[in-house]
Parts: sequence; C-alpha cells; structure tokens
Amino acid sequence: MSESNLTIQDCPYFTVQKVLAGKWSLLILHFLSESTLRFNELQRKLDNLTHATLAKQLKQLEGFGLIIRKEYPQVPPKVEYSLSDLGRKLIPSLESIFVWGDEYLKYSVSKNKN
Repeated sequence: MSESNLTIQDCPYFTVQKVLAGKWSLLILHFLSESTLRFNELQRKLDNLTHATLAKQLKQLEGFGLIIRKEYPQVPPKVEYSLSDLGRKLIPSLESIFVWGDEYLKYSVSKNKN
C-alpha cells in the first residue's frame, strides 16, 4: 500500500499518538525503562498520582502490549510492572523525546526572558 493510500487508522503517527495518548504514558514508560517497579513505587515517582488514574494508565499500556504486569501469589499481594519487548523498543524514542524536551525547555526559557 502506498503512503498516499493510507487511511488515518493505518498511519504510523496516528497509531503512536493513540497508544501513547494517556497523560502519564511517557513518564510511566520512562520509569519502567529504568527498572521493574511495584505499583506504589511507580505512584511515588509520579508525585502520588491517584490510584485510579495510575491503574487506568497501566491497564491501557498493558493492553497495548507495552508493559508486563506480573502478580505474585502471596499475602499481601505483590505486583510488579516492567517493559515488554515491544515496550523496550520504545526506549531510543523516549530518549530522543527527552533530548528534544530539554532543548525546548531551554528555548522557552530564553524566549520568555526577551
């Protein structure tokens, strides 16, 4: 299929936007790229994001195949989150986004000084 015949649903940009649309998705993926984390650890790193919001974002990312949820059969329950193989493939893109974000912050600070 040529690029001119693509529908919006077939567009890679549209797909990425849909998969990473959650407000906290990029930060969650960033923290999980550094290490496997339990729910409360991740919640603390996100400045105590509400339980419901974090749970929703994690379910979405798991549904898209970007993270793995591993539950251990013990009391109290222990659940860990990590990047899947597909999620790990995003790490170079996350690093590029970080670099661009840093450059943009410097640009916006210098622009606001003028």
